[in-house]
Amino acid sequence: MVKIGYHASHEQFKPSELLKYVQMAEQAGFSLALSSDHFHPWSEEQGQSGFAWSWLGAAMQATPKLSYRVVCAPGQRYHPAIIAQAAATLAEMFPNRFWLTVGSGQALNEQITGGKWPCKSDRNARLKECVDIIRTLWAGETVTHHGLVCVEEAKLYTRPQTLPLIIGAAVTAKTAEWLGSWADGLITISHPLEQLQKVVDAFRRGGGEGKPMILKVQLSYDRDEEKAKQKAHQQWRNNIFKNIVMTELRTPQQFDAAGEFVKPEELYEHIRISADCNQHIEWLHNYIELGFDELILHNVNREQQQFIEVFSEKVLPALV
Repeated sequence: MVKIGYHASHEQFKPSELLKYVQMAEQAGFSLALSSDHFHPWSEEQGQSGFAWSWLGAAMQATPKLSYRVVCAPGQRYHPAIIAQAAATLAEMFPNRFWLTVGSGQALNEQITGGKWPCKSDRNARLKECVDIIRTLWAGETVTHHGLVCVEEAKLYTRPQTLPLIIGAAVTAKTAEWLGSWADGLITISHPLEQLQKVVDAFRRGGGEGKPMILKVQLSYDRDEEKAKQKAHQQWRNNIFKNIVMTELRTPQQFDAAGEFVKPEELYEHIRISADCNQHIEWLHNYIELGFDELILHNVNREQQQFIEVFSEKVLPALV
């Protein structure tokens, strides 16, 4: 049975506000939450970017019925040994409620360390190195490694009885096929169904058959469709570009400059915008039919309480 989650967008809301929203989501019948993990927001308009790992401990304590996932890019901003320790601590405190999702990252967040921003192939190679290091530390081994990342005699002393899954993030079919061979599952974002089908097929072809698949669904709900469109444009117009752009721009100001050229009508191809709950149900059923085990709903506008209340009453019962 598919699980429906709530996306906690640190770029759009203060951590204290997000904590209230996941509590509302738990009470409303959502079964899990996905936390973003940014240093910068996507735009000045969004205006926030709390530290996800501090927030996760508080959120998991405050919402005992919810499982959590976090999108992370080890290798530059984060050393993989630190992510191994952070994830192991959460998994020890909250058994069977936490999965780590990993990707190769965006310059917007990772280049703050001042290091070179690698090309995509090198970022992928670095990500795989990081995952291998994390898994070896979780196994209790002492790790020394010299490669695209370096580790010297690291040993993780606090480890959970049940290890978290490591879910690989992919936007393109090429990346999905690659991570199918080593990741414990797939996380991707909503695209037109034909494109999503290619990502799913590639992941399964690469070795992901039978592994869990998570879809982050970008939507905008309001009781008035024009408002839903305009509010999505205000908050999320900078997030519809091709991956080669999304990973290379470095500052919120650069994303804002690119977003100036995006018209509200262009968002329909990238965001599920509607005031009709039955339309949202139809769209979500289409994703379920593609084989996704978890749908994380991200209402990209700022009307979170309205979204949680309406979807709890009218959408979730039709899906679970």
